[in-house]
Amino acid sequence: MSDADRPSRMTEAFFGRRRGKPVRPQQAAALESGLGKYRLDLVAAAPPDLRVLFEAKVSAVRLEIGFGGGEHLLHRAIEAPATGFIGVEPFVNGMAKMMMAVRAAPLANLRVYDDDATQLLDWLPPASLDGLDLLYPDPWPKKKHWKRRFVSPVNLDRFARVLKPGSKFRFASDIDTYVNWTLLHCRAHGAFAWQAADAADWHRSYEGWPGTRYEAKAIREGRQPAYLTFVRT
Repeated sequence: MSDADRPSRMTEAFFGRRRGKPVRPQQAAALESGLGKYRLDLVAAAPPDLRVLFEAKVSAVRLEIGFGGGEHLLHRAIEAPATGFIGVEPFVNGMAKMMMAVRAAPLANLRVYDDDATQLLDWLPPASLDGLDLLYPDPWPKKKHWKRRFVSPVNLDRFARVLKPGSKFRFASDIDTYVNWTLLHCRAHGAFAWQAADAADWHRSYEGWPGTRYEAKAIREGRQPAYLTFVRT
């Protein structure tokens, strides 16, 4: 997709700071070597079949946007070696942690991208993903910042374009206003059908859920996480 064809995005970044604590020399080395091996190059055109991006022979491809420290992404990639996983994380410290993990135990079914996820979404071919996870994204809790939330009409258009019919978009958050926001935006969009019969369904974590440090912090602070699942119609 050319720059002229890219959907109009928000005027402010969807993510906040790019760096936290200084990256230690060992992490910096793992980051450099790991990105050299796992990072997707968006300069080249995306292949029509994303399965060729992986060293492993995979039968499906999933995307996780904003994987944080990588706990969930690593767990899923290890438990499902026949699925290719693409992880996006612009926060340098999170990516460094992930690259340290795969340096110790390489994964042939993993690729990553360390910049704006909208760039990757616009690079992907139509109907190329078997699933998309957006787990504990930055909630931008102040109302004046809600326009920065990743769930938006233009990004739901992006999701709808790259997801195969019948595939799932999963969203998890401990922020009630963001959960409600996502439900309302997905209902208004029309390409996503919410899969829940009652409140108990969306307060129950996903099958095989390993937990994350963000979730643990939310529970410690008395917030109840919600786990939403939408099917691409």
